[in-house]
Amino acid sequence: MIKNIALGVYLLASSLFFGQNTSMTGTEAKAFITKVSSETQQVKTLQSDFTQTKKMDFLDKSIVTYGKMSLKSPNTLSWKYTRPYQYNIIFKDNKIYINDQGKKSSVDAKSKTFEKINKLIVGSASGKMFSDPEFTVAYFKNASYNIAKFTPKSSQLLKYIKQVELYFPKNQSTVSQVNMLEASGDTTQIQFKNTKINGPIPASEFSL
Repeated sequence: MIKNIALGVYLLASSLFFGQNTSMTGTEAKAFITKVSSETQQVKTLQSDFTQTKKMDFLDKSIVTYGKMSLKSPNTLSWKYTRPYQYNIIFKDNKIYINDQGKKSSVDAKSKTFEKINKLIVGSASGKMFSDPEFTVAYFKNASYNIAKFTPKSSQLLKYIKQVELYFPKNQSTVSQVNMLEASGDTTQIQFKNTKINGPIPASEFSL
């Protein structure tokens, strides 16, 4: 009961913050997909600062972390958490490389839940995420954003993720916010700012 109330408050707050969402028509959705896919074909690199807010059912306060996301086409992605702790996770060559405050490790990325989410992030910079066969996509809009909501098709993935929302500001074709609703009822929100497209990125950003 408490979890349902908390989730309801979260969804209500999201609605109030972003404005009333309405479904796109088929024509609007097609135009949105075409625009994003066309404009993001030119994206070779992307860097952005991010703020991640994690809301967990058993905690009174949200967990807020800060860092930098770096992306290099076609499928290399780095998340560097810098505050309040240092943690680096790199997706490269179908592997996940982790540096947890000096403790390094690597695992196979295939079929990992977090890897699916990162596929959407990478795809959002290349326009390829809308055709991902693992998700059903619904399209919405409000005064400030175009929104793509991804729902996993497989029962296996639904055990962990209920929905992922990508927010695209009306004036740009790259994602400014990601909302993830987990099966547990926990939520993760990632907001991007200071985004730089096609700038030089040192190779060190993609190594531990």
